[in-house]
Amino acid sequence: MKLARLRDLALIPAIIAIAVVGYLVNPVFLNSENLINVLQQQSEISLLVLAQALVLIAGRMDLSLESTFGLAPGVAAWLVLAPGITHGLGILPPGLAIPVTLAAGVVIGLINGLLIVRFQLNGFIVTLGMLIVLRGLLTGISDGKTFFNLPESMLYLGNAVWIGLPASIWLSLILFTAFIVIAGYTRFGRSLYAIGGNADAARAAGIRTDRVLWTVLILAGLLAALGGLLLTGRLASVAAAQGQGAIFTVFAAAVIGGVSLNGGKGTIFGAFTGILLLYLVQNVLTLGGVPAQWIGALNGAIILIALMLARVTSGRAQE
Repeated sequence: MKLARLRDLALIPAIIAIAVVGYLVNPVFLNSENLINVLQQQSEISLLVLAQALVLIAGRMDLSLESTFGLAPGVAAWLVLAPGITHGLGILPPGLAIPVTLAAGVVIGLINGLLIVRFQLNGFIVTLGMLIVLRGLLTGISDGKTFFNLPESMLYLGNAVWIGLPASIWLSLILFTAFIVIAGYTRFGRSLYAIGGNADAARAAGIRTDRVLWTVLILAGLLAALGGLLLTGRLASVAAAQGQGAIFTVFAAAVIGGVSLNGGKGTIFGAFTGILLLYLVQNVLTLGGVPAQWIGALNGAIILIALMLARVTSGRAQE
């Protein structure tokens, strides 16, 4: 854990360096409005990164998070919007939009847990299949269109300002702080690392591995749904493609932040600095006039570079 924390802190100088480069590229970079905009955009995806980091530390992988990010608020919109408005059913009052969104995330997590933990199916294949199924469901209920005219209850968290900052930024900071404490200083957190490092040894040590994995997968679905709700509120809509492709950014951020794809390594703080660094880099490239397609290529390159650095620093470079 001490080595992991040192690696987390190694990204701080990189973030400072990016800030300096960003100012040299375009002085607007350090403008408060630009920085708040970057923080708000990354706060939405950061909840996916938080969810994925928890799952990865436990030695699993959840590819379905990006689809949960879109489907959960999509289901809520479908159920509360009046008939005739982008195929809404209007069977629930608008006040239930947020609970329905979060409940959808929990249900998806439960299904993943049922297939992965209860039936012992391969997590990668299960969540890949769920990604496709959930994406298809969102396209089906929306008829491939965008839900709009959403109730105020769905827009609040994405639009509200608390103490001078968007509510989504505060929520992201609060949740990351909470899980930094949980993962680093509680029995549940120690169980995550133990299971990710060696599930059989953890089970032999008396850790209820199945219960912990169920909890992590449900939490991941819940966090993904909340992240989707924040984006929905900011954009005042739910697109049929909401969240599509986000999983690549999520993995890039987690790997940059030092979270191992093999489980049992990395910290939540590292995951946070990873997504922050990635969004700052993207903002600098955007201000510098770099085409969006090159930004996507950069994300892939960053993953490869981070993997190579992780292998070298882990002392296994010569294996």
